[in-house]
Amino acid sequence: MGAETFFEIQAGSNATDAFNTVVDNASHEHGHGGYTGTIAEKYEFLFVVCPEDVEPMFYVEQIMDDDNHFTNDKWGPAGCIDLKNGTYLFFGSASS
Repeated sequence: MGAETFFEIQAGSNATDAFNTVVDNASHEHGHGGYTGTIAEKYEFLFVVCPEDVEPMFYVEQIMDDDNHFTNDKWGPAGCIDLKNGTYLFFGSASS
């Protein structure tokens, strides 16, 4: 069993609502059987602060290149960057 990297952008009234929406959507699209390699495998997220002078996706790619970062743990939480406009970027590795 491996892992897949995911990146999801979702709007919401807050990060928790956005996370629940994106997890529900992924579960609906990829099934509830587990090992989908999507955010459907995640049960929680932790915020990651992106430096203001760095584009969020570039920063996420740097983080995902760091094998020791928590978001690379396929069993750990997803990462979340607040894009400051009611939209959130969720990312990480998920079991597949």
